[in-house]
Order: sequence, then structure tokens, then C-alpha cells
Amino acid sequence: MTRSFDLCIIGSGSGNMIVDERFRGRRIALIDSGTFGGTCLNVGCIPTKMYVYPADLARTPDHARPLGVDLSAPVVDWPAIRDRVFTRVDAISREGEQGRRDDPDVTLFTDEARFTGPRRLVVGGETIVAERVVVAAGSRPVIPDVAGLAEVTFHTSDDVMRLESLPRSMVILGGGYVAAEFAHVFTAFGTAVTVVNRSPRLLSRQDRDVAERFTADLGKRLDLRLESTVASVAPMASGGGTGGASDGAGGAASGGMGEAVRGGTGGGVLVTITGDSPGEVAADALLIATGRQPNGDRLDLGAAGIEVDSDGFVVVDAYQRTTAAGVFALGDVCSHQMLKHVANHEARVVRHNLLYPDAMVASDHRYVPQAIFSEPQVASVGLTEEEADERGIAYVVGRADYGATAYGWAMGDTDNFVKVLADSDTGLLIGAHLVGPQATSLIQPLIQAMSFGTRAHDVARGQYWPHPAMSEVVENALLDLPVS
Repeated sequence: MTRSFDLCIIGSGSGNMIVDERFRGRRIALIDSGTFGGTCLNVGCIPTKMYVYPADLARTPDHARPLGVDLSAPVVDWPAIRDRVFTRVDAISREGEQGRRDDPDVTLFTDEARFTGPRRLVVGGETIVAERVVVAAGSRPVIPDVAGLAEVTFHTSDDVMRLESLPRSMVILGGGYVAAEFAHVFTAFGTAVTVVNRSPRLLSRQDRDVAERFTADLGKRLDLRLESTVASVAPMASGGGTGGASDGAGGAASGGMGEAVRGGTGGGVLVTITGDSPGEVAADALLIATGRQPNGDRLDLGAAGIEVDSDGFVVVDAYQRTTAAGVFALGDVCSHQMLKHVANHEARVVRHNLLYPDAMVASDHRYVPQAIFSEPQVASVGLTEEEADERGIAYVVGRADYGATAYGWAMGDTDNFVKVLADSDTGLLIGAHLVGPQATSLIQPLIQAMSFGTRAHDVARGQYWPHPAMSEVVENALLDLPVS
């Protein structure tokens, strides 16, 4: 039997937000074989930030001590933190799923789907066809090819937040934003962390100055192995790694919830590292944080005439249309910028274009910010210096240190800064890069200036900046630009 629908949406993350009251009376199929709500709600942005904030609090004594305030050492109750996070997150997921089950216009399918032809899918044992389809199937963690990985227990961002107990030691493989955030969380909670990164700096896609500052700061808190790789891993039946290196190096599916990948034993892991910082590290836990990949490869997209690029991302045009007639895509499955705010923007575009096919709007990906909630925080938008050089753009740089502002003095900040790039001829901002406390909020006026085409000095002098607020560091960076 074949069931027909007006619209089929694959993915219950940002794809779920498409359907509102304007779709009333249309037959809609919503498909998701994972946990309802997608990556951001269940295993991504929201629960990770609910861990980051307690981690920030746990770091308070270290920041208070140089200012003359001696706070007692924090006591971290991992089960209480974990249960607070997932009591709320799981309830929202369940409520969202029940809401769709109760919607008379929506049929919810919880089996895996694959295309068998143009706008035709098999879901579980059923065949469905739809006039229009939206592919919003999300992404999943990349699992690298490491010798011995199949024989050990390891974790990804999909399951590490649900650990039964706080590990005494952990090895994190990777150096991007997922690795950076979890390294902060676990070190703040008292875990001895080793980070293994093949690049010479963490957050290597950020502006070089920011990446170097971040790497130096986080490296003070953990054992950082740069320009190194994990050659192999092996199980330790007794578990109980200490995080120490044997060579004495170093210092201190569509977004469903995953389970730890388990090999033959359930103990700790012995990690063999090669490169600039070789050695062996014994740890209670291994976290794989080497990136994410789109889930399009699980859908037999070729059967529907949907093309993907060399990296496996669904190819879309400015209107989020795929190469197959009547099929749109949004979010991680098609966007190289795997960010929730990008997916939500694209969902709004797709919703409009489904409702008004004769008056379509295009997505605007010009000024997409990135926000990394580690310590220190990192935020960026637009071009880095390296990218501007590669494109041959004539630009100027403005920079201001947190510690050169009154609020920076109050904090005793000596490391952090704001850096802005502007076109030499027009004075318009082409990039902004921040590292330091509240960087993810401080960047907003710079995003706004770029989005609305406001010249850098007009942003600085066309409004009041509260004194002595932290935002003055942004004002000072703009004023440091040598443009009129």
C-alpha cells in the first residue's frame, strides 16, 4: 500500500519548525528514527551549554583568587548536573513528539527512511509519496579509522553527557569546537584531560591570533598534544587511567541520542600517540570529537535524483532547492556551516518557499556568526585575516585588549581581545574575532553592523557605549581601525 502526502519532512530538528498554522488541512508526513527534536535539543547546543554554565561556576575560585577573594574548592555533583540537564531536555523532546502525534494534519513515522524514486520513500514497511519533500536529516559524529577502536569503549558528543559518573581521566581526540567545549567542561569538573590534535593549534579554522590565544589559555589547564595523532587504542580491563603520560610529557542519525560504542571490554583505554608529542596515555574515558558528517548517505538520495557534493552534503540553490524537482533541504545535511542558527534560518526560508512558490526568497549566508562556549569564549563572523589575504582584499585591522578597559581592569584580564577587520576603501567591516569572557554576546553589534552595512566608525561614534561596561572593548577595537 502507498500512502500519499502533500508534504514529507525528514528530520524533527529544525525541519519540525516548518509546519505551523498556515499548513492547516495539508497532509504532512514527519519522519525521524532518532530522538525527537534533533541534535541541538538532545545532544548539541542546549544540553552542552547547560553543562558549560556549571563548568564556568566551578572555575570561579581560580578567577577570584588573584583578585583577593579566596573561595573554597568547588564540589561537583555530576549526577545532579546530568539529571538537571536531561530531566528538562528529555521532557521537551517527549512533549514535542506528543504534540505532533496529536496534530491531526501530521503523521509521525519513527522508522528509518530511504528514497526509492522521485519523492517516493520506504519508511519501515510502508511506501509513501509526497508532492514536496524537505530533507532535514541532520548529521552525526565522524568516527575516525583508529587501530583498536572497535575493541574499546569510546564516547562521542551523542552520549558523553549521560555518563553514569565523572571520569577521573579522559582523552579527547580532536581540536574543534566540540573538543574545546568538552575539554573545558571536564577539566573544570576535575577530570584530568588530554587533548590530541593533529593541527598546531586548537580551533584552527578561527583567525590565527584568536586560535593561538585560545590554545595557549586552554593548554594551561590540561595535557595538550599538538601536531599529534592517535595511532592506536587498547582496552584496559581494570580501567582507572590517571591521565598521566608514560613518557612524562605534557601538563595539567538525525540527531538521536547515542550510546557509548562498546568493544570487548568495559574498562579504561590506553591511547598511543604519535607526532610532536608522542607517548601513551591511560584514561578512564575516550571522547571522539573529530567533527560531524551529514546523514544524507543513509537516505539513498541518488534514487530520488538528489545530488551531493564531494563531502557528502546535499547540493542546494539559494532557495534551498535540491537538484530534484519538489525537494528542498536544510540544516546540517546540506550546509557546510553546521550551526543551529543556520538551520533555523534555512527552515524559515523553506517554509516561505513552500507556502509561496511563486514568490520565493533566498537564504542569506553572508554574515553567519560562530560561537564557542569554552573558556575562554570565542566568537567570530566574516573573514579571518588569512582568508582576506587569500582573496586579495585590501583591509585594515583594529584591535583592543579587554585589559585596556575599565571593566577589564576590574576582572584582572591580561589575555583577551577583540579584533576587527574593515575594507580599506569603504570602512565597512569584513570580519570580527573575539576571545574572552562573554565574547559570544559582545559580538552581536558587529554582526548587526555587517548585516546592515554600517561603517565601522559610525558604529563606534554613532551611539553611546555604557561606561565602564565590558562592551567598551568592542568600541575601542572599532576606534583602532585606521579608516575615516
